[in-house]
Amino acid sequence: MTRKVTIRDLAEAAGVSVTTVSQILNGKGERFSLDTRRRVHQLQEEMGYVPDFNARNLIMKSAQTIGVLVPNLGNPFFSMFIRGVQETSRERHFIPLIFGANHDEKLESYYLEELIKRAVDGLIIASASITGEAIDNILKKNGIPYLLIDQNGGPSLDRVQINDAQGGKLAADHLLALGHQRIVVVMPDQPTQNLKIRVAGFKRRLADNHVDLAETAVIHSPMTKLGGYQATAAVLAQHPTAVFAVNDETALGLMRGLHEQGVRVPADISVLGYDDIDLDEYVVPKLTTIHQPVVTMGQQATGLLINRIKDQRQAAQLVDLPVNLQERESTAPLK
Repeated sequence: MTRKVTIRDLAEAAGVSVTTVSQILNGKGERFSLDTRRRVHQLQEEMGYVPDFNARNLIMKSAQTIGVLVPNLGNPFFSMFIRGVQETSRERHFIPLIFGANHDEKLESYYLEELIKRAVDGLIIASASITGEAIDNILKKNGIPYLLIDQNGGPSLDRVQINDAQGGKLAADHLLALGHQRIVVVMPDQPTQNLKIRVAGFKRRLADNHVDLAETAVIHSPMTKLGGYQATAAVLAQHPTAVFAVNDETALGLMRGLHEQGVRVPADISVLGYDDIDLDEYVVPKLTTIHQPVVTMGQQATGLLINRIKDQRQAAQLVDLPVNLQERESTAPLK
């Protein structure tokens, strides 16, 4: 069996001490000559030496690792978010450990505990199944920095904040401008804080324009394509001219359900989503939506968390990100 190349092998080949090699490879070799540093790095490449992760952790007193917990890896929103996490992690020399818990509270708790056991330096949590208070208790007791996503006003010190009130207002403005007044909202029955803010902004704008959204016009369904599809009958029972789905996955599932019922989008019903996921451009008709910068959210969340890991005593960090209307083909003027 082939033996793994060790730091001692590399040191002997370079003619220097193990300590010298360790310091050069860990970016602390400024006191050594340029020739020595070049030789060590060249031999590392030639010999295929990969530093021992656990040994490095002991030296650096950091795993340079962050945990990322999302409810559903299959949701394009979280795929885009993770892309942003990966980009900034690589730039800042951290490794993200990414887990999807499929909206299972027990599984989320399990992953959370396992990440803590593995001494991650910090956590990004984009999940609503575990309460903010529970997360706060678990992580504070272990002294691990963390950041919550999709929970504006949550207990994490640092925040990436989307203007959901403005997003709801833009959604209402768009449908009102098209002449719609019989409007249905599709949302989960236990919405996170950001969703509550989003829908409140939508309702407030309707009310400002003397349009009342009745309780029966709010359809509760999971925020998935299947949830949107299953909400079709309840939506049609309200005889709306337009629907505001609180995320794009719901909107896309609903559009499939409407198509199967022979209801044309947007000729018979306009459908408006929220998020602006990649898939919106590849359905027929293309989905009109409220754009939020999801990749940027992942980048900013990762940057804030790493800043906190490096200095836990710094002041609270807050990043505000804008939203805007992305008008495509699924909404049209009321006939």
